[in-house]
Amino acid sequence: MAITLAEAKVGMADKVDQQVIDTFRRSSLLLDMMTFDNCISPGTGGSTLTYGYVQLKTPSTAGVREINAEYTPNEAKREEKTTKAIIMGGAFQIDRVIQATSGAVDELSFQAEQKIKATANEFHYYAINGTSASSGAGFAAKTFDGLRKLLSGTSNEFATTIDLSTAAALDSNYGAFLDELDALVHAVDGTPSVLLMNGDMLLKVRACARRAGYYERTKDDFGRIVERYGGIPMMDMGEYYNGSASVDAVATSAPTSSALGTSSIFAVTLGLDAFHGVSPTGTGVINSYMPDLKAPGAVKKGEVELVAGVALKNTMKAAVLNGIGIKPKTA
Repeated sequence: MAITLAEAKVGMADKVDQQVIDTFRRSSLLLDMMTFDNCISPGTGGSTLTYGYVQLKTPSTAGVREINAEYTPNEAKREEKTTKAIIMGGAFQIDRVIQATSGAVDELSFQAEQKIKATANEFHYYAINGTSASSGAGFAAKTFDGLRKLLSGTSNEFATTIDLSTAAALDSNYGAFLDELDALVHAVDGTPSVLLMNGDMLLKVRACARRAGYYERTKDDFGRIVERYGGIPMMDMGEYYNGSASVDAVATSAPTSSALGTSSIFAVTLGLDAFHGVSPTGTGVINSYMPDLKAPGAVKKGEVELVAGVALKNTMKAAVLNGIGIKPKTA
């Protein structure tokens, strides 16, 4: 069985839970578009949220043969893999007096919305940088394998030296960059569902697309502006606050006197045969626990929780272009 957040909302009777789902969808185009395979059953022990699947790594090929000759055998290559759902979210506390005197800005709603945004950004960060390993430089360890790791070493991991760091570089190189972006899109089996990048990279793609006349923008059902390249939505994956600093979900390297600051674009097809979410059985991918304001207790506690992971069933359903220069060299 598979479920989207929009479908999960339908199965909820509580209007607060429905509002929480909608806030998650508004906060994240990726979560809104993603399908979740909600078949994880931890069992009686409740100790694991592991999801097993078979990943297609190399597709089968066809060929020609002559009379009285045999085909050269070639098999599709698959690999058994596992991923897991992890529990993301957090709690917040408000004094009942603050809530009662919050005025036009409802404090409970404000804190819940901010916690939802933080949780969505956390999911974005892991979807790109997660690793199930216990360590890894630049990765979020002990989570689930994100796109950086899933595409590392595959035929759909590409590199470039294109420079888009200044207006002059954009004027000179936008055509060559769009050729490389088209090649990235073409490398994905089927049309990608979304292009994932950081905000600085989105500015560069927008500038290139405008110069070439390929830029589009539309509004979705939430009134949210969705920018598109060649009809494909582009998403700024945002920043994840790790408790001390905000870091881009899709990183940009620090520029030096000899090197540009570079970043990446991920092209992803969403679906159960491609890149999708995993979650426990039922509709509990997102849960909220809001306080009863009429119950005793001066300090009220609320919680928001997302239980999810990601899987890439076919490595040809996603691709990444690394090394795009978007920050000029330092003096």
